[in-house]
Amino acid sequence: MTFVSNKLAQLPPYLLSVFQKRKQELLAKGVDVIDLGIGTPDRKTPDFIVEALMNEAKKPENHRYSPYGGSMDFRKAIAEFYKRRYGVLLDPETEVVTLVGSKEGIAHFIQTVVDPGDRVIIPDPGFPVYRTATHLAGGIVESLPLNPERDYAPDFDRLSKSALEGAKLLFLNYPHNPTGGTVGIGSFVEAITLAGNYRFIVAHDAAYDLVTFGDYKAPSLLQVPGALEMPVVEFGSLSKSFNMTGWRIGYAVGNKELIQALARLKTNIDTPPFLPIQKAAALALQSDLSTVKENNKVYEIRMEKMYRIFTELGFETKKTKGTFYMWIKVPGNKSSIDFAHQLLDETGIVVTPGIAFGEKGEGHFRISLTVGEDVMEEIHRRLKNFSL
Repeated sequence: MTFVSNKLAQLPPYLLSVFQKRKQELLAKGVDVIDLGIGTPDRKTPDFIVEALMNEAKKPENHRYSPYGGSMDFRKAIAEFYKRRYGVLLDPETEVVTLVGSKEGIAHFIQTVVDPGDRVIIPDPGFPVYRTATHLAGGIVESLPLNPERDYAPDFDRLSKSALEGAKLLFLNYPHNPTGGTVGIGSFVEAITLAGNYRFIVAHDAAYDLVTFGDYKAPSLLQVPGALEMPVVEFGSLSKSFNMTGWRIGYAVGNKELIQALARLKTNIDTPPFLPIQKAAALALQSDLSTVKENNKVYEIRMEKMYRIFTELGFETKKTKGTFYMWIKVPGNKSSIDFAHQLLDETGIVVTPGIAFGEKGEGHFRISLTVGEDVMEEIHRRLKNFSL
């Protein structure tokens, strides 16, 4: 007899955690492991954010529970950020909700709107939580294959009429994890038009909206005219842009009915983050984003260097305009998991196999640009001795 639910029993292990466990085993044996697998910045949280946290943590009034939906300071800062950056007007009372990181919010949103048997259109490759949360909600995954020929932009023509007619929810994510693909506002216009025609929800995971290179500026789903009157939601995070992965702070914005529904679910099962974290995060969004721009310059330099290293050694990859990832083709005929295991065993380098992101991710692996240039030189040295 098992006491675990059938839904959980049918859920495969989180593949990224499998490689992290293997990493710990090798570290215990004294192996010098270089981790390019997890998307967590190596750069510190900016000092002004840390100082704000420390100051707010000293105030007894901040030691209580946060208001449901999140502190108004943080929600107003989100609304101000959207107005300043995207020209989008949001009501912080009804169109903004605080999340314990966007990953949590995405999983809870799927629970909010998906009933057993509902169909959810999910990008393939795509962030694993879209699939796992759909599974746990009893939904049915309908894949939206993404092609490198289109820079992994969505090709909605690949969806059948029956898939569109049966959909409850469509997920998008740009700049795209794991490929680094980017889109213009036209892709969002097309998605919202389809949502209006076929009556489904559009959710956009904008975790990397500020992590961009050159003159590229990632658009917001909410910039589409009339978007807030449509069933659309956008998820944001401070994890990647402000180096705050461990702080667990994010937000959802969008259609009032959907945001309030998500808030209602969350008030029943969790509490927003520690108030000083929310207040420090508000200060981050109100900043001039100079620390974000500094991060992006570093990531762009790293991308150029990693591109030279991998292409020089015979790997096939492309430069990106967003995220701090590179999406690299597996050499030869190995599966992405076999390649990742071999690379780890022979060189001590952790990468994420593409299959972790869906069937269309097979044949590729993802690396994170979260190591310094000295470590990149060591990666280069180790890869030179690796048998492709």
